[in-house]
Amino acid sequence: MISIHWYEQVKKNKKVRIVLSLIMIACSSLLQTYVIQSFINPANLLSAGFTGVAILLDRIANLCGWYFPTSIGILILNVPVALACYRSVGKRFTLYSSIQFCLTSFLLGFVHFEPILNDVILNVAFGGFLNGMAITLALKANGSTGGTDFISLYVSNKIHKSIWNEIFMFNVCILAIFGAIFGWEYAGYSIVFQFISTRTISTFHHRYEQITIEATTQHPEHLSEEYLTHFHHGMTVLEGYGAYLHKRVYVCKTVVSSYEAHDVVMCLRNADPNVIINTYRTNNFYGRFYQKPIDDM
Repeated sequence: MISIHWYEQVKKNKKVRIVLSLIMIACSSLLQTYVIQSFINPANLLSAGFTGVAILLDRIANLCGWYFPTSIGILILNVPVALACYRSVGKRFTLYSSIQFCLTSFLLGFVHFEPILNDVILNVAFGGFLNGMAITLALKANGSTGGTDFISLYVSNKIHKSIWNEIFMFNVCILAIFGAIFGWEYAGYSIVFQFISTRTISTFHHRYEQITIEATTQHPEHLSEEYLTHFHHGMTVLEGYGAYLHKRVYVCKTVVSSYEAHDVVMCLRNADPNVIINTYRTNNFYGRFYQKPIDDM
């Protein structure tokens, strides 16, 4: 038997989780600043989303002999979107995201990192990966880097499916404008940079993946009751026969989000220490599915 109930333990550690989230947001900002100064700018690349738009505006202003700092552009572009979306995507998510892009804006103005690579291809490869990790850190902390992330999370919450590929296509359009003004060679490098960044996010961020959990038990009533007490999902109980034990057993099946899977397993094991659990990814699920709000995570 698990000695401490999983959900009580999580509740007691709420303040710890908030502190960890803020640390991850700060690390995301620092890493994003490092990528912009050490990889993007030296290779004349363009980042994604509103940060990329801010860099684009900065470079267009330079062509006209003006000065439009990227740090100011990030704030000007992100603040209106944050104010417009906070009711839809959650106040805490909006707060964490605002902290991220404000801190990034501050760091870009007061911190300076030196380039470490002289090769454009290496800057594209390593910069794209690190940029994806910076965004993933923010998403793992239930925040974002702002801009198109607000739009992505809003739509994803509505359709219960990640739209990073669609966001990538939007960024390609921004990069096409960049190519028409500054040359197609570096626009092409920037598209590859963004592709690596998008694939990195898809690899490490699985909020909208769904997992099927099968639990074999001899106590289905207690198991299902405990599960339904803590989760907003249904459960199907199938009767079977255990060939090894020569006893009647029951298979309890449910589909949950990937970020809930560990909590569900702990709940079921707490309800029945002898339960046998099998989990596997669900590629397509049709029907009503409860998606936990971001602010409740």
